Amino acid sequence: MQFRSLLAGSAMLALLAGCATGGPSAQESDAGVSASQQRYQGTLPCRNCDGIDLDVTMVGEEISTPDERTFTLDATYRNHPQTPPPENYAGNWEVLSGTPSDPDASVYELTPNGDGQIYYFQRIDERTLELIDPERRRFENGEMLQLQRQ
Repeated sequence: MQFRSLLAGSAMLALLAGCATGGPSAQESDAGVSASQQRYQGTLPCRNCDGIDLDVTMVGEEISTPDERTFTLDATYRNHPQTPPPENYAGNWEVLSGTPSDPDASVYELTPNGDGQIYYFQRIDERTLELIDPERRRFENGEMLQLQRQ
């Protein structure tokens, strides 16, 4: 099962369980991405396995030109019964402003080259990104969807 299918399934499960939140976010007012390369890692929940390890590297700064803002995203499954191969995506990222609950939030839109879904991560603070839905809404169980800067 591919990462995007598992991610979509996890997101759908969260939505069906009423996990989309409309409350305020834990957004801090720190400046945006400032280093030329940042790496984030974390493990997302997985219905059929022990978790999906994500490793995201973002190159460029918010003020960089769109061509200078690139990313790689690697997903590896832990103890999945079908033993799917790791998935690797690369593309460009964009900065979006605001979410329904926080107009000052920074959201990073990661668009893979070729096939693949677009990923949205809200910047919680200078060390934390959280996977959010395409409507830019956080999930109630958002702590389980966070990546930490390495």
